[in-house]
Amino acid sequence: QVQFVESGGALVQPGGSLRLSCAASGSIFRTYAMGWYRQAPGKQRELVASITTNDMTNYADSVKGRFTISRDNARNTMYLQMNSLKPEDTAVYYCNRSPPILFPWGQGTQVTVSS
Repeated sequence: QVQFVESGGALVQPGGSLRLSCAASGSIFRTYAMGWYRQAPGKQRELVASITTNDMTNYADSVKGRFTISRDNARNTMYLQMNSLKPEDTAVYYCNRSPPILFPWGQGTQVTVSS
């Protein structure tokens, strides 16, 4: 059973940066298109960034130009570099396949943007 472990979330001031990491067992990242998702309180989970097996990336309009998704297949790890963070980026961030089928969700990592 594949398990995702997200890390790197923190409390950060507006305008700050964070890098999230997603670790998984097996050769998941080189086999499937993957994505970073987030869920803010009272809102549905949304896809914010995705990356295909040939490294094509796509971003939600709300994070375009500020977030960068990448992966290291050798380390079975995926990253989300988040710059120029805004209060509206506050959410629990998750990784999973894109679309999120077959594999269970991890615990996520909390990102809070506040002064």
